[in-house]
Amino acid sequence: MKNGYTIFDAHAHVFPNKIAERATSSISVFYDDMPMQHIGSMEQLLKSGANAGIDGYLICSTATNVAQVQAINQFLWDSCKDHVNCIAFAAMHPFAPDCQSDMDFILQHGFRGIKLHPDYQDAMFNDIRYKRIISYATELGLVVVVHAGVDIGLPSVTHCTPDMVCEVLDEVQPERLVLAHMGGWNLWDEVLAKLCGRNVYMDTAFSYGEIAWLSGAEHRWKLASEEMFLKLIRAHGADRI
Repeated sequence: MKNGYTIFDAHAHVFPNKIAERATSSISVFYDDMPMQHIGSMEQLLKSGANAGIDGYLICSTATNVAQVQAINQFLWDSCKDHVNCIAFAAMHPFAPDCQSDMDFILQHGFRGIKLHPDYQDAMFNDIRYKRIISYATELGLVVVVHAGVDIGLPSVTHCTPDMVCEVLDEVQPERLVLAHMGGWNLWDEVLAKLCGRNVYMDTAFSYGEIAWLSGAEHRWKLASEEMFLKLIRAHGADRI
């Protein structure tokens, strides 16, 4: 990772300009009409981030089907190559027919890691295909970021639970696995009991703070309380958050 940032946003997403407005609107609808403040373009990310005092970004995207992988990775590379404060993590999909070829592209273009999203990719995190991807990524020294816990848009089945993560840790022993959303969104007690202290990293995205959309009584989704957030950090260690 590059050094010297005051605030580094470790979980950012952008879309190509020609679809940014449409994609942002679709995400709003998908997530129960969550209000959006901006369209998801690189220009807007850098502008709003600068206003918030953020000067570094980790940008990643999810391939929801196999056909998207190459196009997404080319877009991420093109978007970040001219911004020294942006680091791109490539998309991977468990059903890709030739994951090694995709990994070769990732290495050739200098990506430092990959992003997986078991809910959007309709596969359990302890699926052998994910294990193979994570094992190969570990051999290559790549970071692996995975959406962990409940996804608000697809709440009926949780595709990455703390138990599944424990299985992957025990069998694959990844060196640089990052569990997005504080180890497992909306599964805070399980994360505290099963994952804190294990050889994983966690990001804080969408896990703590005030989000008006979530504060209404009509929403069953809750961010971690201040008490739980601090418990997780203290139990796991701030150097791995």
